[in-house]
Amino acid sequence: MGRRTKVRSIGSDLAGDIQTMLGSPPDLVCRSLIPDGDRIVQCIYLDSLVDKRTIDEFIVISVQQNTFADGPAASGNQYIQELPFTAPYETLRQQVLQAVVTGKCVLIDAARERLSLIDTYNAPGRQVDEPKTEPTIRGAYEGFTENIRINIGLIRKRIVNPSLRFEQMTIGSQSGSTVMMVYMENLAPETLVREVRSRLAAIRTDSVLESSYVEEYIEDRILTPFPTLLDTERPDKTAAHLLEGKVAVMVDGTPFVLIAPLTFFELFSSPEDYYQRADIATFIRWIRLISFFAAVFAPSLFVAATTFHQELIPTELLISLTAQREGVPLPAFLEVMLMEIVFEIIREAGLRMPRAVGQALSIVGAIVLGQAAVEAGLISAAVVIVVAVTGITNFVVPVYSFGMSQRLLRFTFILLAGFMGLFGVLCGALFLLAHLVSLKSFGVPYLTPLAPANKDDWRDVLIRAPRPSMKPNLLPASIRRLKRK
Repeated sequence: MGRRTKVRSIGSDLAGDIQTMLGSPPDLVCRSLIPDGDRIVQCIYLDSLVDKRTIDEFIVISVQQNTFADGPAASGNQYIQELPFTAPYETLRQQVLQAVVTGKCVLIDAARERLSLIDTYNAPGRQVDEPKTEPTIRGAYEGFTENIRINIGLIRKRIVNPSLRFEQMTIGSQSGSTVMMVYMENLAPETLVREVRSRLAAIRTDSVLESSYVEEYIEDRILTPFPTLLDTERPDKTAAHLLEGKVAVMVDGTPFVLIAPLTFFELFSSPEDYYQRADIATFIRWIRLISFFAAVFAPSLFVAATTFHQELIPTELLISLTAQREGVPLPAFLEVMLMEIVFEIIREAGLRMPRAVGQALSIVGAIVLGQAAVEAGLISAAVVIVVAVTGITNFVVPVYSFGMSQRLLRFTFILLAGFMGLFGVLCGALFLLAHLVSLKSFGVPYLTPLAPANKDDWRDVLIRAPRPSMKPNLLPASIRRLKRK
């Protein structure tokens, strides 16, 4: 009799303690179900995190009808976890509290000494939609969502293979965020998997609210303008990289997935390259490469040529530029720098405004300000053209984070050109090349397959070779090299 009283006390104490520890939130539900006689089963869950239909149509009805799975049957169900009543009270309380805040329904049956945790998680969120930052004309129109379970399903939908592995861990002492490491066991190098796993395990932080939090902790070098991890919200792109032996990192609450390792030339690759003919994909890839150099070097070369090296400009063009600059009070360096800053302000303002208003603001703002500045004699028309061209070419690269890198590099080279002319641009380019050679991403040289050279992988760098010629070497040379370690 004393044991039964103690057991019932544990059940009521747990319900009361959970309510107290959570601060009696409005979405906490504590229901008392009476299946028979004086037997009471307490049902505890957070209304905002669970599937109410599952609770009402499965759990509540099965408990009231006395058909809820017994211990042995429940133990074979992956959605039901049984906790022993004999465990220390503090342990039970912490386990129940963790279960409630992660979207589980807790059943406390004191009469039968059962404590069941049922997975009923169904947090609010948007459904699968088209990727916002990586649109394509041909290919899948599905993008990751903020729900990590949906994202897992999107990957499994594309890779139907028992070798696909998902390793779950919790990071963030306060947020308790779910982080998932994804890889193909038969393709990913063990050294790469161990390295990613160890870097994730070494993270010590209060919260992880987005994948960028994780990125800053696990990337090889912080002080670099170049991304060493690829971020994407496309399931098809993620699946393609997993099939190349790479590792993906997913964070619950964000649609952006991190992929490691990353090389420089992969920043110019788009999923659409592999959905089109090889010759068309190669042409577009070269357009991206040319756009990169134009976005980074065009303004600085203009400043250097018009300020220090007029002899390099054809005579007729020089006469035209001189006529345009007549009456302009600012030197070319300040003209370009001022217009670039104004262009960045307009772009940021367009991003922060509602979408329809932001697009109109960006277009109208650039046209009106540029035309007004030329008519007022503050800047020359040639500067407006150069800044507009570099602004457009900046968007050609398919990776948004790399576009930010181009913007930083562009300002750096403008400063070098303004103070040292072509000599400064050349020194900056050599330093940039040396920096790229020194970079690594999880042990893989950043300029692979150019440095170190590997001719087998050149078929998918500057050109996109026909698919039949790429089949024998599905794994890139960088991944094959890691597998041999």
